[in-house]
Amino acid sequence: MNEMTTLSYQQHAYSAAAQKSLSRKPALFINGEWVASSHGELIDVEDPSSGKVVSQIVDASVADTDRAVAAARAAFDDGRWSGLPPIAREKIMLRLADLIEAHAEEFAELEAIDNGKPKTMAGAIDVPGAVSHIRYMAGFAAKVGGETTPPYTLPAGAFFTYTVKEPVGVCAQIVPWNFPLLMACLKVGPALAAGCTIILKPAEQTSLTALRLADLIAEAGIPAGVVNVITGYGHVSGDRLVKHPDVDKVAFTGSTEIGKLINKNATDTLKHVTLELGGKSPVVVMPDVDVAEAAPGAAGAIFFNSGQVCVAGSRLYAHRSVFDQVVEGIANTASFWAPRPSLDPAAHMGPLVSQEQFDRVMGYIEAGKRDGASVAMGGDAPSADGYYVNPTMLVNVNPQMSVVREEIFGPVVVAQRFDDLDEVVKEANNTQFGLAASVWTKDASTLHKLASRIKAGTVWANCHAMIDVALPFGGYKESGVGREQGRAGIEAYLETKSVIMKL
Repeated sequence: MNEMTTLSYQQHAYSAAAQKSLSRKPALFINGEWVASSHGELIDVEDPSSGKVVSQIVDASVADTDRAVAAARAAFDDGRWSGLPPIAREKIMLRLADLIEAHAEEFAELEAIDNGKPKTMAGAIDVPGAVSHIRYMAGFAAKVGGETTPPYTLPAGAFFTYTVKEPVGVCAQIVPWNFPLLMACLKVGPALAAGCTIILKPAEQTSLTALRLADLIAEAGIPAGVVNVITGYGHVSGDRLVKHPDVDKVAFTGSTEIGKLINKNATDTLKHVTLELGGKSPVVVMPDVDVAEAAPGAAGAIFFNSGQVCVAGSRLYAHRSVFDQVVEGIANTASFWAPRPSLDPAAHMGPLVSQEQFDRVMGYIEAGKRDGASVAMGGDAPSADGYYVNPTMLVNVNPQMSVVREEIFGPVVVAQRFDDLDEVVKEANNTQFGLAASVWTKDASTLHKLASRIKAGTVWANCHAMIDVALPFGGYKESGVGREQGRAGIEAYLETKSVIMKL
């Protein structure tokens, strides 16, 4: 029996702050107020570490969604946010970042309870990342501007020409369940800096931190209607946001399947769309590596956040000469990545987010075995309580298997051998996705060759999943449309207007 099954989940009691959030009356944050739903429908909130219901949230109706859009539209049209001096918007955003930071412990615990990720990880990565995104984007509020351009082909006469940057308008921001707070702030930050208004819809599985964030948005002094938070199912409130004629832009992070549907539905009103979608990222290990460094790195690339990461290194390609050593090295990390309850201070990996995700991941493992793959590590569920899956490695796989082709979104890596650069480039690119990749080598020339040939939005060298708010992030192929973060992130929330004056 796995050690995790001997732990008492009740040993890790919820704090008073967390209990307050869990016991709050279900409501939607619209136009600066907490309001009831039009129909009273609720959604249960589970703690993935136990599978028990711990709270409830509102299942927003179409009418609720329309109300949130109307609030955002009114706030945008009367300029209550975009009309503020840019430096004033910056100061308010910095105040919001300070408030999130002041409540870091509470946010980390809520994220752990709601999502299942270890509280220690949420406190070290998710919450600081959320704060950094708000602070970084706040700096753009007073720095976004156009330029003057000397006329080039205008007819005879004197002209003065310039461009201005204006906010795109009302933005629907639909965030995933794997990094709820971080993804919310990644989207809210640039939209606020640009002067837009927002309807934020967190995933129905993980809405607790977005609701708590709404409290701080009001406390920071962001005017009513500028940021509205609605909870509910994607096929109801999310679908309405995408199709609503008063929404000017949709920003979505999630599966490629849903992203395609959003992109299609948004075309009826020609909305601006930013999509950060799925991945099946390759991890390429060259023969010159230090296996003692590369193997734990490859393990972290897939087992971090229980593999529920869009850039998870789920396809391992190790050179034939080091393949066995790399596989053995990853297997040796099993005890480190053994899943534990999210509030356990010793946890490095928690449960999956839900029963649905648990069934999906276990279904892929079984499909891999049926197709002929061998289990070199894990492949099982260590407990009947909660949604835990042991870190898993499958070998003896081929490119036709579903475990190699499709995004599993769990702690499952498929390991394959290769012999030369051309072969591994071909296999790394043999996918519908193109979000990220990592290359492990001591040879700079090899690194640059692979980085230039692998079709992915981000390529890491001797590391994986190192995300910097200043660097654009997004994918090739079916991994997305557009870029978030960096200057590209705020440009996605701006329109460019040209002004031509005859003097």
